[in-house]
Amino acid sequence: MLRRSHTAVLEKNATFTESFCTEPYEVAWAGEGRWFLRILEFEGEDSALDASVQVSPDGLHWCEEGSDFVTMSEPGLYSISVKEFGHWLRMSCQLKGSHPKIKVMIYLALKE
Repeated sequence: MLRRSHTAVLEKNATFTESFCTEPYEVAWAGEGRWFLRILEFEGEDSALDASVQVSPDGLHWCEEGSDFVTMSEPGLYSISVKEFGHWLRMSCQLKGSHPKIKVMIYLALKE
């Protein structure tokens, strides 16, 4: 039997100069997921990005899921997998450094 899957593009060529969260995404049907964070451009002195996965029962109130990306400080593709996450997911991204600027694409790949 073929498993149902879906890939959501949550940020596409988006530029940020301060910390942000992705839009919430309802994932109650899925059994596993994989976040892909593609950094296209990175600017600013000592700039870095810390990102973590957050979960929610209702898409309004959030807590940390426990999965964190490695600290990122250069362009590239980064990934992390998640399981047993409940109904809603989002990514929380904290920009660090002096005058940080980042251009990213963020995907959430889900499987039943």
